[in-house]
Amino acid sequence: MSSQLKNLSDFSHTSVPNGAKFKFGIIVAEWNAEITGALYNGALKTLLENGVAEKNIYSFPVPGTFELSSAAAILLSNEKSLDAVICLGCVIQGDTKHFDFICDAVAQGITNVSIKYSKPVIFGVLTTNNLEQAQDRAGGKHGNKGDEAAITAIKMAEFARSF
Repeated sequence: MSSQLKNLSDFSHTSVPNGAKFKFGIIVAEWNAEITGALYNGALKTLLENGVAEKNIYSFPVPGTFELSSAAAILLSNEKSLDAVICLGCVIQGDTKHFDFICDAVAQGITNVSIKYSKPVIFGVLTTNNLEQAQDRAGGKHGNKGDEAAITAIKMAEFARSF
């Protein structure tokens, strides 16, 4: 089914572990603040609804999506007790190649930080063609990618702890 036709934040098909035993970092880009703020609110609400104590959620703003990778590395190097880091950002296609460079760099950077620290670092970044698509995925008709990132963080923290 095309994503145009459904809410992507439906978790009825899967079980989500209780998050009470975990600590999470959330790093949110300030660029495209209307969108990233909605992503952050979704992620925070979802963590809390799944048992994570507010005192176990550490939130940090960064200037833009490009800075998410380095911020995640700085956070994990200084806060060893975190079970996962959620990176939230939004890059909207423009008229130049900037979109491609930023999206590629951030995806690769987040992956590299996760591997370096052996901790889940979650890609909660919207890469859309326009503002409407971003709004649809930040609490609009396609759900909230922030919710999805939080569920992924809980599930991956549980996965990592199982070893």
